[in-house]
Amino acid sequence: MLSRIAESLFWIGRYIERSDGTARILDVHLQLLLEDPWIDEDTACRSLLAVMGSVPDDEGPLRPGDLIARLGVDRADPASIAHSVAAARENARRAREIVSAELWEALNETNSRMPNRVAGDKSHEFFRWVRNRAALALGIVESASSRDEAWHFFTLGRAIERADMTARLLSTRELTEASGPSWTTILRSCGGYESYLRSYRGLPSTESAAEFLLLDRLFPRSIIASVIRAEESLREIDPRAGRVGVTDQAQRLLGQIRSELEYRPIGDIIDGLGEYMEHVQVVVSASSDAIRRRYFPASAVPIWIGEVS
Repeated sequence: MLSRIAESLFWIGRYIERSDGTARILDVHLQLLLEDPWIDEDTACRSLLAVMGSVPDDEGPLRPGDLIARLGVDRADPASIAHSVAAARENARRAREIVSAELWEALNETNSRMPNRVAGDKSHEFFRWVRNRAALALGIVESASSRDEAWHFFTLGRAIERADMTARLLSTRELTEASGPSWTTILRSCGGYESYLRSYRGLPSTESAAEFLLLDRLFPRSIIASVIRAEESLREIDPRAGRVGVTDQAQRLLGQIRSELEYRPIGDIIDGLGEYMEHVQVVVSASSDAIRRRYFPASAVPIWIGEVS
């Protein structure tokens, strides 16, 4: 497979997952602000912008509407939903020879229907629409794609981004630690509240909810499940890599996260949850860079060599 095509598929998976994850994080955060009137809005909004990798403006206090405008529909902000959707569509355009017509139509329609502004009382409907459009695109790939290299690069990007987004979602817990029902809200935002109840048969506690989102191998949005999925795709892309041990840098980095989650006591992780989630984001970013260096090298500029006499 051409590295250009593989890179586009990798980033389509990442950007679709990023739009979905950003919508979930914003929805959760705005709900928590409504549930706890004692939270300082400006501080919480600035903290969330920092968690999402966006630099807050210094012009006056920030309000929830500013978050929607900045992280929702601002196409110029790389952390926004609108930017992710446009980038996914652009990568699909570059790989039109391999992207299915259904996926192209779904991404193209989502991009064309992305609003320029969203009213505060319509934010929940907007986030739900984004999640539904992401689910449509992902469903098209899952239901109608051969499990070949193209699918594995798409899935690899999606798994890498999902691990990062779950880490960011857990980081928002640190912003509103005093809010009682926030673990329930976070689980609902992941679509995992019912799965959690079936597994733990009780209301969420800090230890059990964090354990579910970090360590549950059967819940696809947990960090460890996402890391394992990424490792599996990397092994399928290069099946010879495991013959003499792990030689791929991306696999080493992902294996580091998996080993820490598997063997580190959950209590130790919870005690420093914010710091550990930052560590997960740094390692995931480094693994993405390692994937880029190995599979998507920058094309060399062609140089004409004169005829030797």
